Parts: sequence; C-alpha cells; structure tokens
Amino acid sequence: MIAGFSNRRRFTDLSEPEVLALAISSEEDDAAIYRTFAQNLRAEYPGSAAVFDGMAVEEDAHRQRLIELFRIRFGEVIPLIRREHVAGYHARAPIWLTRNLSLDRIRSEAAGMEAQAEKFYRVAAAHTTDAATRKLLGDLAAAEAAHEKHAERLEARHLGGDVRAQEDEGARRQFILTWVQPGLAGLMDGSVSTLAPIFATAFATQNSHTTLLVGTAAAVGAGISMGFTEAAHDDGVLSGRGSPLKRGAASGIMTALGGLGHALPYLLPSFWTATAIAMGVVFIELWVIAWIQNRFMETPFLRAALQVVVGGALVFAAGALIGGG
Repeated sequence: MIAGFSNRRRFTDLSEPEVLALAISSEEDDAAIYRTFAQNLRAEYPGSAAVFDGMAVEEDAHRQRLIELFRIRFGEVIPLIRREHVAGYHARAPIWLTRNLSLDRIRSEAAGMEAQAEKFYRVAAAHTTDAATRKLLGDLAAAEAAHEKHAERLEARHLGGDVRAQEDEGARRQFILTWVQPGLAGLMDGSVSTLAPIFATAFATQNSHTTLLVGTAAAVGAGISMGFTEAAHDDGVLSGRGSPLKRGAASGIMTALGGLGHALPYLLPSFWTATAIAMGVVFIELWVIAWIQNRFMETPFLRAALQVVVGGALVFAAGALIGGG
C-alpha cells in the first residue's frame, strides 16, 4: 500500500503529453459515470436519464477534441494515466456503483463533477506553454463552467411541463417509503413500547442503575428486532419500498434511539431527577413523532399529536401501575 502510494505523480511534475492524457481519461470516466447515472435512472426517471445521456455525449465530444490535439502534437500513443495515478487530483468515491441513489444526490454529484473538471482544466491550461493546447484547455474549462447552462437546456428539453415535478415527487415518495416510514415506525415502537418496562422498573426499584440497565437492554433489543423484521419481511422488489438494508437500518436505529432517549437520563444517580428528565424526553419524543407524521405523512398535527400522546400515556400508565403495584 505504501509503495503504491509513493508511485503517484504530483500534477506539477506531469509533462504536457501526460496532462493531455489525464484530461482524455478524465473525460472518458465522466462520460461513463453520466451514462451509469442515466441507466440507473431510466426506469423511474426517464427525463433525467435523457439529461445525463446528453451530458455524456458532450463529454465524448470533449474527449475527441483532446485526442485530436494529442495526435497532432505527440503522435498516436497516449500515456496511460488516470486520476488515481496523480497525487492531490480530485479522486472520487465510486458512488455511481451504489444502488438506489436518490435523484437529488445524483444531481448534486454531477454538479460537483463539473466544478472539479473546470478547476482541473484551468490549472492544466496554466501548466502548458503551447498556445493551441492552452486555448483548448481554456475552452474546455469554459465549457465545463457552462455545463450548468447546458444542463438547464437539456432539462428544459427533457423535463419540460410536469415531467420534473413528477420525477421530484417520485423521488420524494421513494425517500418516504425507504427511510421515513421505517424510521417513523421504529421511533414510535422504541419511544412507546419501551415506556412500560422502563418506568415499571423505575417505580418498582427506584434505582437509577437498575432502570438504566433494563431500559438500555429493552431499547437495544427492540432495535435489533425491528431492524431484522423490517429487512426480512419485504425485499422491496414488488412493493417498491427500496433497499431492505436501508429500511432495516432506519427502523432499527430509530427504534433503539427512541428507547434510549428515556433510558439514558438514568445515568444520573438521583432517581427522581432522572425520572423527571426522562418524562421530559418522552414528551419531546412524542412531539417529534407527531411532527414527522405531519411533515411527511400529511397527517393533521393535532390528530397525530392526540394519537401518540394517548398511546404513550396509556403505555406509561401501565408501566407506572405495574411498577408501583
């Protein structure tokens, strides 16, 4: 690993043929990434897929111009040099290999790619002494900077009318199905179902340490159970609810957090102080659940608040009665 890293070249040490070769390979990579984005989006967002197809075609045109210049100046053999061979070059995490990327994340990544490419061409233009090469690299820097406008033209062509609104709504719906619904179910389960064992233990023992152990065990156990249940019961293929791993993670983590919220106050040695804080945390948790239901599920806030407060109050009362009995 160390030897491999030491073999990377500094950009300032590259020759002009190597700078051009790096630009050629970068344009080839960018075109391939855009086509991958397009392919991943084609089924659900055909309009956005067409935009990325158009951007890939433009990257191909840039690559061809660079190759033609290289042939004129340096011949037919183009050195093999890529981003990962140059120290400090804008290496990218391969997020295009990640399944179920959100539409907003893909658009954001594409904007970042264009900004990085523009910066590279401006630095490369300053690095060369040949007038024709400097002009081409400067033109490509301007072209990358203008890609935002080009993308807007492509979007106007392929995402006109209600198409973009429909795609954005589809992306929002997918976000809700994959993350919000499982996370909300987990938060509700963790916040409400653990009330009874935690407060039953609290009032039965009036001991902070014992209550903390029971509450932590209940929260973690519920998180593991909810996470595995969510991931295992639906693979997302027919339901369209997305990756079972993402849904399982959202459900499991939020379940554990919901339970730990009113268990962790018992880290305090003073039992009644910890209990008062835990009750305050429960109120905040129930308010957050109602807000999420109102914000993402379009449930009227008062109705959502009434539902979670009544449910939480019943479970809390059951725990208090059992623990105090």
